[in-house]
This record gives sequence, C-alpha cells and structure tokens, in this order.
Amino acid sequence: QVQLVESGGGLVQAGGSLRLSCLASGLTFSNYVMGWFRQAPGKEREFVAAITRSGGMTYFADSVKGRFTISRDNAKNMVYLQMNSLKPEDTAVYYCAAATQYPGSRDSRLYDYWGQGTQVTVSS
Repeated sequence: QVQLVESGGGLVQAGGSLRLSCLASGLTFSNYVMGWFRQAPGKEREFVAAITRSGGMTYFADSVKGRFTISRDNAKNMVYLQMNSLKPEDTAVYYCAAATQYPGSRDSRLYDYWGQGTQVTVSS
C-alpha cells in the first residue's frame, strides 16, 4: 500500500520560512517523479514544484520561483519543499504527490499517488 505522509506545516509570519517533508512508503521511490501542489480555500489545486527521479532537474511555478526549492533523498524515501520569504498568498494545504512519468508535469491528473496534505498558514 502506497503512502505519502507530509509534515512540517504550521503558522509562520510573512517573510519567514518553513520546510515541508514527505515520507513515501510502499513504492520504489527512486522510480517516481515527485511533486508538491497546494490548494487554498475556494481555489483549485495548483502546481508548486516537481523534481525528477534522480533529483537532477527541478521545476517551479512562477509564483514560487526563487523562493522555494525542492529536493529529495532517495535513500530515505523523502522529498522536501523549502519555502523561504513566505507570503500570505502562500497560505494553503500543501500536498505531496508521486508520478511514474511526465517529469515536471504541472497537471495534477498525471500524478498517481497523493498525501493527505499539511496546512501552511502565513500571517501578514
């Protein structure tokens, strides 16, 4: 049974930082492209970042480019999202997702597995 479990969310002031983690189990982690998405209240789920199987390539939404980084540790089955210079508009539930193909895809429909999400709230 595949499980993706996010952690690291919380409440932070604007300009602050958070590091989200996602632990994967039940799959051969290094075979999967990993992504982060987010969903704010009343809005559709949107792409945030993705990383290829080896970690050699990363992709970001324009809204987070230069502020967020994505990384992975295949030995630990972990993917991370480092979020710096946070803004109130970054407030959302953040989801970790895994895909067998389509590296860098921004389309949530192409991801096979999803975590339950972790809440990030940025106060102004």
